[in-house]
Amino acid sequence: MRRRDFVQASLAVAAHTALQAPVAHASPPPRIAYGSAVRGDALVDDFAYRTALVDHCQLVVPEGGLKWEAVRPSEDRFDFYEGDKLLAFADQNGLKMRGHTLIWYAAMPEWTSSIRGGKAAEKALSKHVRTVVGKYKGRIPSWDVINEAIAEDPRGSDYLRPNLWLENMGKGYIETAFRRAQEADPKVQLVINEYDIECVGEQFTNRRNALLRVVRDLRDRDAPIHAVGFQGHLKGQYEIDKEGVSSFVAELKAMDVDVLVTELDVIDNLLPADEKQRDEVIAGRASDLLQAILDANRPTAILTWGITDRYTWVPMWFTRDDGSPNRPLPLDRDYKAKPLMDVIGRFVSRA
Repeated sequence: MRRRDFVQASLAVAAHTALQAPVAHASPPPRIAYGSAVRGDALVDDFAYRTALVDHCQLVVPEGGLKWEAVRPSEDRFDFYEGDKLLAFADQNGLKMRGHTLIWYAAMPEWTSSIRGGKAAEKALSKHVRTVVGKYKGRIPSWDVINEAIAEDPRGSDYLRPNLWLENMGKGYIETAFRRAQEADPKVQLVINEYDIECVGEQFTNRRNALLRVVRDLRDRDAPIHAVGFQGHLKGQYEIDKEGVSSFVAELKAMDVDVLVTELDVIDNLLPADEKQRDEVIAGRASDLLQAILDANRPTAILTWGITDRYTWVPMWFTRDDGSPNRPLPLDRDYKAKPLMDVIGRFVSRA
């Protein structure tokens, strides 16, 4: 699935088309685009990292460079250095760039703690979304508008994660964010992004159901939501709920809501020490998820949260007790492809 095996020009068009809001057309759909989250420091300092991105990807997304913490050093100042740097890299190499993320409960600058009341919160949210999406209008074709809105273990009416926006605006903050994003760029694909909705278990089921509740509410209110993002930070010790995932995707399809995989990796701290065996489990989990999605609807894109084990968030939270390095991503620390890359290649090559 190396990028040089594709025609560069047609892939650029395919990646752009795949990330648009649904449009009826008679021609066959383009290949599913593959992409990776990118760390700004590694992009500057590591030639092999840049090469791997160009060789394998059609899409890139900043790992942290467009979050509030990076973009909003103060209430009145926007800093687009990291976003602009990655977009320039993408443009130079025939890639497309996704936007991540407009509204999230975490990575908020300290000054936002002074926001109080519905009017002040709506003003701050609207200013941020309009400014950031507007800055990249026509250049970023897909945005994660809302990230991780679902409560950790949703129960009854407590199905949304507590955060600044929910506290001050109520659940309407979600709709407001989507509408402001559409106002800033009417052609962009607007996504709600969520984790822990893929595996077998009551908590995963409850989270899928809560997310469906949010999407249905947005659809009932004619809000501009186009897709759900499966983060896909898979816990390797758990089976994928293939039936549950397919049913979930089918319900989204019935509402004319697409899906994409936005942050795929496999957390391997509880998997066997043997690397070959571990890599096989990791590839199997990813294959099960992607097939379950595809059985109900074709994903518009597949992105991993990093491309190489050299740069991954996983060891920060899921260090292995045996001291061996984590292996959650498609390339190992020396940029050699692993079975996970083979799995991704099989899916992105499908029309």
